[in-house]
Amino acid sequence: MQTIRLKSPPSGTDRDTGRSGGTDLLPLAAGAAVAVGGVGAALALFDLDVPLRGPCTLLFLIAAPAAALATALRALEPWGRAVAAVAGALAVDVLVAQGMLALHVWSVRGGVVAVAALSALAPLLAAARHLRRRPAIRRTT
Repeated sequence: MQTIRLKSPPSGTDRDTGRSGGTDLLPLAAGAAVAVGGVGAALALFDLDVPLRGPCTLLFLIAAPAAALATALRALEPWGRAVAAVAGALAVDVLVAQGMLALHVWSVRGGVVAVAALSALAPLLAAARHLRRRPAIRRTT
């Protein structure tokens, strides 16, 4: 019988968790991006004239739909999910802008609200699809 040896973890990782030191900062960076995006959305909604309003609002307009689409695309590998989510976020932004321009209702506030509404709708649709595919539990008593 042949014995299979397991490789030891790389020298820069924690033996208990198996994670390297750099990946511990990923949730912190994601939380910071959400906070900055939320500030950008608030600055745009309240029409405050602050120099960082444009970049923070742009971060919200990219990050909110990307995060929503990433939750809906859990079946993909991480890099593929990231690329598809960012591409989908750009498509959502462009479609919202085109729709608002075609209807002659363009406004920054309306665009932020529309993107936020679509971003909130995507995970709800994914959850509904997941619940619909799950088999019914039969109780026997």
